[in-house]
Formats: sequence, structure tokens, C-alpha cells
Amino acid sequence: MKVTVVGAGAVGASCAEYIAIKNFASEVVLLDIKEGYAEGKAMDLMQTASLNAFDTRVIGTTGDYTKTADSDICVITSGIPRKPGMTREELIGINAGIVKDVSSNLVKHSPNTTIIVVSNPMDTMTYLVHKTTNLPKNRIIGMGGALDSARFKFRLAEALGAPISDVDGMVIGGHSDKGMVPLTRLATRNSVPVTEFISEDRLNQVKEDTKVGGATLTKLLGTSAWYAPGAAVSGLVQAIACDQKKIFPCSTLLDGEYGLNDLCIGVPVVLGRDGIEKIVDIELTDAEKDHLNESAEGVKKTNGLLEL
Repeated sequence: MKVTVVGAGAVGASCAEYIAIKNFASEVVLLDIKEGYAEGKAMDLMQTASLNAFDTRVIGTTGDYTKTADSDICVITSGIPRKPGMTREELIGINAGIVKDVSSNLVKHSPNTTIIVVSNPMDTMTYLVHKTTNLPKNRIIGMGGALDSARFKFRLAEALGAPISDVDGMVIGGHSDKGMVPLTRLATRNSVPVTEFISEDRLNQVKEDTKVGGATLTKLLGTSAWYAPGAAVSGLVQAIACDQKKIFPCSTLLDGEYGLNDLCIGVPVVLGRDGIEKIVDIELTDAEKDHLNESAEGVKKTNGLLEL
């Protein structure tokens, strides 16, 4: 199993680290445009192999896509990160050109790969990859919902005063501060609805804290977060590589599901060897449908800024 991660910055390096540590891939290729940067990150990671007991080979390259040839899965993290006060949508001008160039080079050398998009604005960048490559729709995946759901579960556990392993919850919709739709109605603690444990006001606060989860970290860190995005990516990669048939909310191209067409947005999907093997069409309340439709309108507006 060969995995390529494009972009050796904090997010990309975290992706490579978590994938390597899980020890399911034979090789991880880390690619960056900055001379020597990916090579240095790869060497640093390899020097942890004996300490962290993994045998995955991590190599780095400066812009040489031939090193990525025949990758089973490719992850695109490249692009400029958010700064405090910036929205994900403000990154579209620069990142669209980068993602288009990167995805073209990846598919040229790995025509049967599955691509996972991390670059922001993530739903629109996922849509761009659909429009500019010949990959089938099941092999293009946006990471956002997996990360948003992890942040939702963190906030739920915090509010419940419970271990996070007790908590389950899901976020659908766009990967943006206004577009996320945390499904509080379906959130549980050991299969018991969380509404049995916390008030409606506290649950609404959890929802709002989840929606600004990325912005909160950007303000604290001065740039985008990296540990949780890297872990989210590694979870998706492992589900595909190991054919786990796990359900994650991911940004996928919809063709009538949830009443939406011709856009990528976060919905629950089954991930396995063939990438997105099934879109799970769960029953939403009228309010949840309204929030998802509002989110979709926001994504479409951002998509309209693309030069296809």
C-alpha cells in the first residue's frame, strides 16, 4: 500500500506521521515544492521508526511526481493555511490553482488512485478535483466532515464530563463556520441520547463551539490546526487501505442524494477499498434539512468563484 501526501507543512507532516505510526502502509511519499523540506521531514519521521515501532518507509521529494507513481491513495494538503480572522473561503484564489496543478500531476502518475482533499475551502476544492480530473466520483473524497465530527465529539465529552470513548456524534454539511450541521439529535453517550444528560442550552453551546472549532484554534495558534486534521486523514486512509467499511461523514459529489445535485458536501459515507462505496442517506428532520440546504447554498456560492 503506497500513500502520497502533497504538502509537507504541519498538516501534511501530521498526516504522514499518523499513517506511518499505524503501520498499515508500506510506503508514504511526502512531496513539497520547498527545496529539501519534504526530505527533511521524511528523515525526521524515519528516525522515530524504531522508537514508535513502525516499518512504513517514509520518503520525501521536492516536486518530483515520478516518486509518487502508482500511489493507491493521495492526500492533498497543499495551499496557504488560514490566518486569524480569515474564512476558509478567502483562500480560494490561490489554493484553487495549486490544487488543480497538484491533482493533475498526481493522476498523471497514479491514474487509479483515490484522492483525499484537505486544502481549503475544502468542499469547493473537492468539487474542483471532480471537474478537472477523470477519476470516478467514488475516488474523490473531501476530509472535512471527519474532522468536524471529531471536534463535535470533543465538545460533547467536555460538556458531559465523560470519556470521549463513550461519545458518538456526527457533523454533516459544508466544512465552514456557517455551513456545519452538527446532528445533536443523534448524538449519544453509550447509545443513550445526550439530551438525557445535558440541557438544550448546553447542547446548543456545544453545537456553536463545534462550528467555530477551526477558527478558535486559528486564533490561538496563529495558523490552522494540524494534529486533528492529520488524525482525521489517517482514519480515512486506513479505512480505504484496510477495506474497513467504516462510516465517516465526508465531502462527496451528490447526484440527488439529500435532494442535492452537482456539489460536494459532507454526508455520511461507507469507506472501503473502492473509496466511497455507499452514500448513507439518513432521515433528517425538517430543521436539519433546512440547515443542510442553507449550507449547500453557501458551498454553491463559493463554487461559483472557481474558474473551470
